[in-house]
Amino acid sequence: MTESTTRIALVTGASRGLGRSTALKLAEQGVDVILTYKGSESEAHAVVRQIEALGRRAVALQLDVADSRSFAAFAERVKTVLANTWHRERFDHLVNNAGIGLHASFAETTEEQFDQLTNVHLKGTFFLTQKLLPLIEDGGRIVNTSTGLARFTFPGYAAYAAMKGGIEVLTRYMAKELGSRGITVNTIAPGAIETDFGGGVVRDNPQANAQIAGVTALGRVGLPDDVGGAVAALLSDGNRWITGQRIEVSGGMML
Repeated sequence: MTESTTRIALVTGASRGLGRSTALKLAEQGVDVILTYKGSESEAHAVVRQIEALGRRAVALQLDVADSRSFAAFAERVKTVLANTWHRERFDHLVNNAGIGLHASFAETTEEQFDQLTNVHLKGTFFLTQKLLPLIEDGGRIVNTSTGLARFTFPGYAAYAAMKGGIEVLTRYMAKELGSRGITVNTIAPGAIETDFGGGVVRDNPQANAQIAGVTALGRVGLPDDVGGAVAALLSDGNRWITGQRIEVSGGMML
């Protein structure tokens, strides 16, 4: 591929977990990556090296998705990176992956916790995408991240799931309004995954892991590559006619 035809994806929160897997799966498909990290610069650069080892280009940029005031400056950094690294003005795919977990009952969730979840998951996705729109190619793709918890319920996730429910509605509106530019917008909704998300309880607690596997059609808990591979597949050429959809990647959890 020439620089003008190489696809470029921007993946937020890609220094670890689902974002890291998504970035690597995209690189395996021949996609170059701009990845963001909040604080783990060394982990982010390790992902850059892994992508480069796959023969693709990658750049890591620091970003706090909870700080919407920083988005205009971040967009300028992306613009500079595109010009200097790829001699391009726009990138092709945006994956809004960065997030945080919270486990607290409805009765005990504080306003501060609620606001933090709003800033990261809902406000962050809304306004970061808005600021990056001029840099996304016509005919490009956007993937937002929801959760299986927006469909099924477990006590302790009311605030988190409510934010993701908002993301699913937002996705449909974005798909409608950006369709005139040929941009597709979809939601990936992971089920329980073995990562350090939420303190790593799904990965590290054998009882919780077994309980979830027992209510999952495919009989196990998900792995990061299950989701990263699904995002990469959704961004492949064969899925250009899918937009405004919620795609759950949970192995059939709580059917």
